[in-house]
Amino acid sequence: MSMPKIECENIDKCCAASALLQSIALEEAAISHILNAEGEKLQKVISLCNTDKDDLIEVNHSVEVMIDKITSLEIILKSKLDLIKPILDDCDDDDDHDGHRHGCK
Repeated sequence: MSMPKIECENIDKCCAASALLQSIALEEAAISHILNAEGEKLQKVISLCNTDKDDLIEVNHSVEVMIDKITSLEIILKSKLDLIKPILDDCDDDDDHDGHRHGCK
């Protein structure tokens, strides 16, 4: 899978804010994949009939650590969104008649 690209030809504050919003959305998509993988990891370990109790505890701890880190990242993403939201709100006034933002394709 190739890396997604965020492109702005004429970078103004609205285009920059839009690109930041897109970056948040891409990070959220990546987080959903990580969470899904963690769930699959738990399911795999649980499905093994001969899994030792200590193995289950170790895998559970690993998932717990990952979720704690994701929670911290979500707080950062929320802060990022809170910072750009006022800019995006101002950009609503800059829409042209077709609903497109000026200077951003």
